[in-house]
Amino acid sequence: MSAGQLLGSVSGMTLAEAALHYASEGVPVFPCVPGEKRPLAAHGFQDATAEPAQVAAWWQRWPDANIGIPTGPASGLEVVDVDVKGDAPRGPESWQRATEAGLLDGWAAHVVTPSGGLHAYYPAAETEQRSWASGNAQLDFRGTAGYIIAPPSLIRIGGEVVAYQLLELSNGPARPVDAAGLREFLDPRPSRASWQSRPFRGTLEERTQRIAAWLGGRGESERNQGLYWASCRLAESGATLSDAFEALGPVAEDIGLPPKEIERTIRSAYRGPAPSAAAHGQARQGQARREPASRGRVLA
Repeated sequence: MSAGQLLGSVSGMTLAEAALHYASEGVPVFPCVPGEKRPLAAHGFQDATAEPAQVAAWWQRWPDANIGIPTGPASGLEVVDVDVKGDAPRGPESWQRATEAGLLDGWAAHVVTPSGGLHAYYPAAETEQRSWASGNAQLDFRGTAGYIIAPPSLIRIGGEVVAYQLLELSNGPARPVDAAGLREFLDPRPSRASWQSRPFRGTLEERTQRIAAWLGGRGESERNQGLYWASCRLAESGATLSDAFEALGPVAEDIGLPPKEIERTIRSAYRGPAPSAAAHGQARQGQARREPASRGRVLA
């Protein structure tokens, strides 16, 4: 069954029925907190299974649990996520530009998210494509080491509970999206040499967006350390504790960290005195700082 047919077939089902239906088609699932995106399973998307007995047991225990599906080779599904958060969301414009450039052809189905955003489903590529987030473009890719919340799951938005709903199915053949090409189009990155020898540049808002985008690409084994590192970098850049919670909190929750752990980690990074911008620049001129290899993705 194609991704489009699969999503269309769960219309009108309860969450428990839909979870079992996904599993019956060989798509692994795992339970998430009712009305939210946080996993209930101990190891998050890594616990996902298509075993009917386990799926039935989960939804018997949590009948209102949302349905999480791991993206990438595990499910055979990859998703482009168009964000519409903020007063002037850039996600729709980024989607339009990439569509006009021919980078988003081949989708199988479009699902409207509770916030009014869009999930575009694609068949997974034969070569592994890891998840990433582009904070500037407000357009993310969910592949290996990622997951999505699938219809007919429900999310609390303000005082309402809104469902993920199938918008349309493609009339043409579905094919994998070129995730690397899409990312380069949305967020061109300089060579390693160009970022390795310079400090953060741009406004505080721009630096914050880059750091948040980097955090969104962390896998489960990296997310705790990644949140702490990102929080330290924001502190060094002059962002307030409130700014850090606002910028990093939602991203950390999206990658599966629980709220209490998010708060504890961000506060921990802000306990020590953050160096001034001048001191930071002098340190960089005096000697090259040893930073995580992945920092290049933040500075791009």
